[in-house]
Amino acid sequence: MIYKVLYQESFEAPSRESTKTVYVEADSEREVRQKLATRNLNIEFIQLLSEPHLAYEQKSEDFEIESV
Repeated sequence: MIYKVLYQESFEAPSRESTKTVYVEADSEREVRQKLATRNLNIEFIQLLSEPHLAYEQKSEDFEIESV
């Protein structure tokens, strides 16, 4: 399963403009958090991508699944 993770690199006051995205392959949301735990990220939201949503995201030039 592919998860879309919205995060910020800073733990200060979050702002929408500094939100970044990473795509992670994992079996659960817990596994996503475990894989990203060493990166010291301020995770805002983790979303499991459905097949249609994944197909839409793959059309973006910025789409790349992180190997964690």
